[in-house]
Amino acid sequence: MSIVVNLTSAMDGGARLVADAADTATQQDVYDIDIWGILVALGLIVIATVISAFAQLGVEKSLPVAAVRAMIQLAAMGLILRWVIEQGTWWWVIALMVVMLAAAVQITMSRAKNVPKGLELSVFLTLATTMIAMVAVVVELIVRPTPWYSPRVVLPLAGMMLGNTVAATALAMSRFFEDMTERRDEVEMMLALGATPREASMPSIRSAMRLGLMPTVASLASAGIVTIPGMMAGQILAGNDPLIAAKYQFMVLAAISALTLIADAVILHLVYRKCFTKRDQYELIIRKKK
Repeated sequence: MSIVVNLTSAMDGGARLVADAADTATQQDVYDIDIWGILVALGLIVIATVISAFAQLGVEKSLPVAAVRAMIQLAAMGLILRWVIEQGTWWWVIALMVVMLAAAVQITMSRAKNVPKGLELSVFLTLATTMIAMVAVVVELIVRPTPWYSPRVVLPLAGMMLGNTVAATALAMSRFFEDMTERRDEVEMMLALGATPREASMPSIRSAMRLGLMPTVASLASAGIVTIPGMMAGQILAGNDPLIAAKYQFMVLAAISALTLIADAVILHLVYRKCFTKRDQYELIIRKKK
C-alpha cells in the first residue's frame, strides 16, 4: 500500500513539474518590449521621415505626427483595456464600445471623399447595427466565452471589425457619390424613361460594393501564404499555439468579409436618396473637402 501511495505521489509530483515547466515555457515565450525597443521603433519612423524629405514626398510632416499620435492612442487604449478587463463588468464593455462607435463615425466621415453633408446618423446606424450583430454571432456561436461579455474577447473583436468596417464604408460612400456624379446623364435618362431612384442608382451601388469588398478578398486570398495576418501573428508572439492562432485568424477574416459586404449594402441603401429631390429628380450636392 505504501508503495502505491508513494508511486501516486511521485506521479502527481511529476505532473505538477510538467505543468510548471509548460507554464514557464509559455511565459518565457512571451517577449515584452522595453523602452529601448520603443526608441528603436521611433528611430524607424525618423528614418522614413528623412527619406520622405529627401525624396520630396510631402509626408515628412504628417508621418511623425501620425506616429506619435498612434503611440499615444495605443498606449491609452492598452491602459483602458487593462482596466476594463480587470473590472470584468458588462456595462464597461458596452460603454467602451459606444465610445469606439462615436469615434468611428467621425473617422468614417473624415475619410470619405466628396460626400454630401448630413450622413452622420446613417453612418452611425450602419456601424452600430452591423458590428453588434456580427460580434454577437462570433461571440455566441463561434468563440463562446464565459461570461458572454468577456472584455478580453468582445473588445478586441469589436475593434478589429469596426476598423475594417470604417475603411470599407468610407471607400464605398466615396465611390458611390463619385460614380453617381460621373453617371449624371445616364441617371437622368433612366429617370426620364420611368426608372425609380433606386433603379437608377443600382449600377453605382454595385460598383461601390465591389470596390469596398476588394481589400477583404485580397486579404483572404493572401492569408497564410503571402502574409501572416495581424491577429495570428499577435497570438503567436504572445505564446499561443500557432494552429489555434490560425483558427482565430480565419474566424476574424470570415466575419470581416461578411461584415464588409453587409455594411456597404446598408450604408449605400441609406444614403442613395441624397442624390435625388423629394420629386425623384437628380440633384447631387457634394461637400467639397479642402
